[in-house]
Amino acid sequence: MSSTYGMTLFDTAVGSCGVVWGDTGIVGIALPSDQDDLSATRGHLTDMYPNVVDRPAPDEVQAAISGMIALLAGESVDLGGVRVDLHGVPDFYRRVYAVTRAIPPGSTLTYGEVAARLGMPGAVQAVGQALGRNPVPIVVPCHRVVAAAGGLGGFSAPGGTATKRRMLQIEGALPPPPPTLFD
Repeated sequence: MSSTYGMTLFDTAVGSCGVVWGDTGIVGIALPSDQDDLSATRGHLTDMYPNVVDRPAPDEVQAAISGMIALLAGESVDLGGVRVDLHGVPDFYRRVYAVTRAIPPGSTLTYGEVAARLGMPGAVQAVGQALGRNPVPIVVPCHRVVAAAGGLGGFSAPGGTATKRRMLQIEGALPPPPPTLFD
C-alpha cells in the first residue's frame, strides 16, 4: 500500500465534495464545508490525510465520483460496488457500515433497525457513534439512518441535520420543503 493518498474535489447538488483514495479503495469523502468552497473542503481532507496529493482520479474512483454526483442530483444510483478501504476501522463499525450500505436510495432505517439487523438491539447508541465517525459518507449512506418516531437524528457532516435533510429530500426519502411565498 502506498503511503501517499490521492485526492480530488468535485461539485455536487449539495456543494463541493472531495474524495481521497489509496491503492485498495476510497478511504475518505468530505461533504461540503459550512463555507461550501473548495479550499475549505481541501483543508478538511488534508487535515485528515496529511500525505494526500491532488491528482486526477483513476477510472474506478472517477466512476464512484460520477455515481455520487448523480445520486446527489436525484438519480437512483447504487454505490454498493464502490470499493472502500476501511483499514483501521473497528469491526463493529464495519458491520454497521455494511448494513447501512444496503439501504437503497429513497429509503431509511432507524438507528434501532440497524442495531436489530446486527443482532444487537441494545446497541442503538453505538450505531449512532459508528455512523458519526463514517469516513466515507454518501458511499456509506449514513444520512439514510434516522431516529425513531420520524426524527432525523444527528449528522456529523458540515451543515449537520440540514445537510442530512437535503440529501434525503433529493433522494425522495423525505418530502420536499413546502413552497415559500416567493417560489
